[in-house]
Amino acid sequence: MEIVSSQRITTFLMFEGNAEDAMTFYVSLFDDAEIVGITRYGAEGPGKEGSVQHATFSLAGQQFMCIDSPAHHDFTFTPAISLFVQCANEAELDRLYAALSEQGTALMPLGAYGFSARFGWVNDRFGVSWQLNLPS
Repeated sequence: MEIVSSQRITTFLMFEGNAEDAMTFYVSLFDDAEIVGITRYGAEGPGKEGSVQHATFSLAGQQFMCIDSPAHHDFTFTPAISLFVQCANEAELDRLYAALSEQGTALMPLGAYGFSARFGWVNDRFGVSWQLNLPS
């Protein structure tokens, strides 16, 4: 499979069985978003048949890659790395915060902080960390 992107550095998300659910969820949250390509494991493996061997998706013009790892790992996502979103308006910030925190964990509730007039930080239901900011 050839990976084509004008981006030199791409965020790569590794899941263990729910990469397609996560990718579909993220694409549903942004107007300028799409699944660019997806390759699935076949019956020969090594991953579960039909799961994501490799996928590329785009959110607001930024490309991401994801996979379903066929191997179990003793690690997962951490808030030490997060996706930082500059929201266009308060309605977008509220919508994204509500959607991403559903079945997830609020790390910093929406509020005014010294560095931002309105900001929130969540781990979504898949464990990916998002910082949501409304620029002043």
